[in-house]
Amino acid sequence: MTAQRHNRKWSRRPFLAAFALALALALSLTSLVRAATTERIVVDQRTGLAIHGFDPVAYFTDANPQVGREELELAFGGVVWRFRNPGNLTAFARDPGVYMPQFGGYDPILLAQGVATPGHPQLWVVADNRLFLFHSESGRDAFVANPFRATAAAQASWPAVERTLVP
Repeated sequence: MTAQRHNRKWSRRPFLAAFALALALALSLTSLVRAATTERIVVDQRTGLAIHGFDPVAYFTDANPQVGREELELAFGGVVWRFRNPGNLTAFARDPGVYMPQFGGYDPILLAQGVATPGHPQLWVVADNRLFLFHSESGRDAFVANPFRATAAAQASWPAVERTLVP
């Protein structure tokens, strides 16, 4: 092999390695997004935790998302929930339906359009004593403008969308 051919061969390797890395990353992100939308309750695929480990009761008691503690976990609904204190864990255990995010944590605005898109735990609203999570600030703003209409539209779409999600 001539020196010129040898150099040309080596100059392609960084490009091929970068391409392979980008392809692997794109495929893994696609599978994460798909996996995140195949559960009836949104679960962080890296940790297995509901609402990314945030305490669902804290939205009501602290009016602020708070990260739960590893030593205060409870399995419910096929997922693991974390809490920041024993009182919040007890409250959730007594009545999880009150504290769980509505529609399994999917964005109600997008759900009304028939799309199951996971909400983000830091984009939230408590309306009518229920927790709603949103994918974007614009979705949250649209919900706040008319929560009753948004909730009704999401409730109308939820049964059909829920049937597409893996139990």
